[in-house]
Amino acid sequence: MTRFSRRNVLRGIMGGGAVGVALPFLDSFLDGNGTALAATGQRIPVRFGTWIWGCGFIPEKWIPTSSGREYLMPEDLAPLEPYRDRLAIFSGYDVKLNGVANKPHITGCLGLRTGIPVPDLDVKAPTLDVLIGQEIGGDTRFRSLEMSSCGLQRSYSYQSAGSPNPSETSPLALYRRIFGEGFQDPNSLDFEPDTRTMVRRSVLSSIGDERRKLMQTVGSSDRQRLDEYFTSIRQIEQQLDLQLQAPTPVENFVSPDEPGAYENGSDVVTVMETHRLMAQLLAKALQANQTNVFNMLFSDTTSNLRRPGETATHHTLTHEEPVDRQLGFQKQHSLFATDSMVAWKEFLDELDKIPEGDGTLLDNCLVLAHSDCSIAKSHAVEGIPAMVAGNAGGAVRTGYHMAGNGDSIARLGLSVQQAMGVQVERWGHQAMETNRTITELVA
Repeated sequence: MTRFSRRNVLRGIMGGGAVGVALPFLDSFLDGNGTALAATGQRIPVRFGTWIWGCGFIPEKWIPTSSGREYLMPEDLAPLEPYRDRLAIFSGYDVKLNGVANKPHITGCLGLRTGIPVPDLDVKAPTLDVLIGQEIGGDTRFRSLEMSSCGLQRSYSYQSAGSPNPSETSPLALYRRIFGEGFQDPNSLDFEPDTRTMVRRSVLSSIGDERRKLMQTVGSSDRQRLDEYFTSIRQIEQQLDLQLQAPTPVENFVSPDEPGAYENGSDVVTVMETHRLMAQLLAKALQANQTNVFNMLFSDTTSNLRRPGETATHHTLTHEEPVDRQLGFQKQHSLFATDSMVAWKEFLDELDKIPEGDGTLLDNCLVLAHSDCSIAKSHAVEGIPAMVAGNAGGAVRTGYHMAGNGDSIARLGLSVQQAMGVQVERWGHQAMETNRTITELVA
């Protein structure tokens, strides 16, 4: 096998000068062990996002007692009544274990997002948001935006094994990333391309010949790794191209104010406020066409939320709190489950506040909300709660509750991808694999 030093770079020529791009860590470095139209005439983009809350739900307070359109909103979903016609509620869909042990707080979340039975944190396939981003995310400054309001720098958006997209945990950092250096106000009368962007674009373009030579000299494992690496470089290059073009004007857009310094915390009051600020900034980013894909983590799958002044976390309570004999469920755990649905409603409020075309920003979004399990005490991955909000510019139908009756939850992942234009007929692996579109969802 050809050997390379970790110090190797790909070199090219730009304007008579030498440029270089460092390589990712390769096996070769190791030894053998190792709908409506906007006023501008531009079609309004359709956006996709996910919204995650941890530690499941209280079934009797969340699952509607009947299916179809005439269901009654149960107690925890009652705050969402204003969005009844723009929600599709899914219960009774399972992550199929394929005879392998459930990995608590990982299997449910990543199984839903990858279609792989019992994945771990080294998932072997892209998550569905990444697959959708490959379809709709190329014409924006950011391929996707990941946010965590609970203070944990984590996301469940994976490019490939061991490559999670990092999350912003601070509203101020999120603001500066989106609306700080490099942001072009779409309604500004003055536009001047950033010369630094032009140089970066040229540097990336200049290594083409070296890239092709390198791909011919490495092993198959390294070729795959390099292919992923160069794909990411091409994506960066495309995004830099966009920054060299004047942005399309956006009706009703006003740049948000910079939030002040804000202390992150895990108490639920602080997390709710952080979440509201992030939702407001995200909505503005979507309106200004900075991204078409996003992932919001309200609480981690091992939810670290706690009540102000308390030390016991939500996750701890799901295992240690006794069931209230009168209520029939864990009272403190139930409060966090209720708070999660209030936060979800507030997230939708921010999308719905922004007028867009004949409706609002929410009408041009498809947001998949889900948890990591159903019953947190037992880490159950049967009947994981999930919802779809928005109408994706008319690509999905909403306004009902659907009971899955033990079907693979990959059916939902398949249908969401199809609604967003991904050309896929089958999705999932082993016991999760399906070609059964949820036809009630995909318009």
